[in-house]
Amino acid sequence: MREIKNVAIYCRTSLIKSDISRQVFELKALAEFNKWQIVEVYTDEGFSRTTSRRPGLDRLIQDAVTRKFDTVLTLELSRLGSSLKHLIDVVDFFKKHNINLFIKNQNIDTSTITGYFFFSILTSVSQFEKDLLSERVKSKLQMLKQKGIKLGRPTKVNDALKQKVIELDKSGVSYNKIAKQLKIGVQTACKILKEEDSKLCSKVAKKFADTTLNY
Repeated sequence: MREIKNVAIYCRTSLIKSDISRQVFELKALAEFNKWQIVEVYTDEGFSRTTSRRPGLDRLIQDAVTRKFDTVLTLELSRLGSSLKHLIDVVDFFKKHNINLFIKNQNIDTSTITGYFFFSILTSVSQFEKDLLSERVKSKLQMLKQKGIKLGRPTKVNDALKQKVIELDKSGVSYNKIAKQLKIGVQTACKILKEEDSKLCSKVAKKFADTTLNY
């Protein structure tokens, strides 16, 4: 285990009126007991756990890039990450910059094998949840397709509308005017005409092929 020398303290409260000094006191006492050098104390007062962007946390991350400290001390997991994914992202960021995390109440130290193993489990659980959700979505979509249910936003494009677009185009009406008159998007009108041109080209090619064979 690498010896911890320079540490940063991070504290957060959900309410502005909440006293953050207790967290600071406990973590300072921890650092002093272990004879760790406190580089700086970063605080965010009045920021809920679900808020990922916080001035104190942002500054902590910026200073981590320059390796201003070796380890980040915080009171508990919920003080640091806004969610499991955010927490893992923050810890991975620290790890890339060779900075460890010490969480007092859970007694987690990522510089140890046990601490590293703990966060490996968290990462695996997070990935498992994402994979499971993805599989559920795919399964649901497949079931809907088998039932003949069309996916995506409802569309008013039908054969009658397509015919009107083709007729207006043959009359020399511009794409913008066609879209405005039929209350559809310009891209929708272009797509209909492109499909029609493709069908026409296929018919001409087939007719040419048949003529060549007969010849």
